[in-house]
Amino acid sequence: MMSRRGMTLLAALASIIAGGTVFFRHVEGWSWVDAYFFTVVTLSTVGYGTPVPETTLGKIATTVFIFVGLGIFALAIQQFAAYSLEQRERKGGPMVRWLIRRRRSQSVGAEKHGGDQES
Repeated sequence: MMSRRGMTLLAALASIIAGGTVFFRHVEGWSWVDAYFFTVVTLSTVGYGTPVPETTLGKIATTVFIFVGLGIFALAIQQFAAYSLEQRERKGGPMVRWLIRRRRSQSVGAEKHGGDQES
């Protein structure tokens, strides 16, 4: 089961996507699909040739949306990765658990010593 923090981040991410969609629908007058697409493309930093907000409010809100949304998006991805690794470790046999623990200890050692740790 996903942690409470993971569920909170997922809910925050869904709220930002929904809020962005509604905002751009009403402020910029875009269709629901265009507003949703712009929100997701902006949040994921893809920037796939999407329309650009034309109103001053839309431009300012987009800037705020990028800073706030990107942080939440990054945290959600990190939580998903941690959850996936935990599930793999839990379902894997002793060898998988040993390899994961070994890799984690090497990463921690590298951070403490300022470089990659190789054995």
